[in-house]
Amino acid sequence: MRRIAIILALSAFSYAAAQEINCTVTINSDQIEGSNKQVYETLKKGIEEYMNQNRWTNMTYAEHEKIECSMLIVVKAVAGNSYTCEMTLQSRRPVYGTTYSTPLLNFKDNAFNFTYQEFDRIEWQQNQFTTNLTAMLAYYCYLIIGHDQDSFQRMGGTPFFQMCEEIVNVCQSASMDGVEQKGWLAFDSNRNRYALINNLLDEAFKKYRNFYYEYHRLGLDEMSANVTNGRARIADGLPVLKEAYRARPATYVINTFLDAKADELVDIFRKGTDKEKKAVYEMLMDIDPTRQNTYEKITAN
Repeated sequence: MRRIAIILALSAFSYAAAQEINCTVTINSDQIEGSNKQVYETLKKGIEEYMNQNRWTNMTYAEHEKIECSMLIVVKAVAGNSYTCEMTLQSRRPVYGTTYSTPLLNFKDNAFNFTYQEFDRIEWQQNQFTTNLTAMLAYYCYLIIGHDQDSFQRMGGTPFFQMCEEIVNVCQSASMDGVEQKGWLAFDSNRNRYALINNLLDEAFKKYRNFYYEYHRLGLDEMSANVTNGRARIADGLPVLKEAYRARPATYVINTFLDAKADELVDIFRKGTDKEKKAVYEMLMDIDPTRQNTYEKITAN
């Protein structure tokens, strides 16, 4: 299990032997006819090197402790050096005492737009805007690490979410066109990069983040020793989602949790007691009715 430490400082971006992330990037350019496909291979390699070879924290990660994640970029349109894309980011971490990896993030960015010319250097400089691509990638690296740390330590991701917030602030004041600004602005959408980090650092969602820790460390990680107790711990904490949803129905952070965890919750509770099944099903349907077909599997047997 990864050593849990209080983060005293965040390192500058530098190449080092203890990188934290192991990200696989896939770029789908099928919608773009007649384009230079080599540019996408160069872009893929550049993004992977940027995310995997930079050191993002002052913590020491062994090779097997690196955070596994994947990034799928779907290119929707290209005009010169301007790329309009959608991006899906997934990250996961192992569950103690098992061979199972639990999803931490399953996040879709519908405004992953940037300017790029083949062989451009992908390099982020803290507190300074270079390009929208490097800013978005740095934001997501810290988002990945923040969720990973929150799953191991109560509020452990706060320093990394604060780095995301810093990047948002830098990008909001940067000079870029309207297409690239999408995702950073406060009133652009309630389901964007700004909204997510605003939720995660909002004191109103402290209970949710404590539940996030308990879900993983006191629920999933305990299941190898006692499945019943681990499942009960998760069931006891789930009302926090309903509480947050009722207080703010447009809360993005709850949506992102269920995007990652819906199938896992089904797998956990369809083996539970009848009381657990009924309570969990009704609660999930109350806050996330669009996934009715998924949640019905909890009570199917």
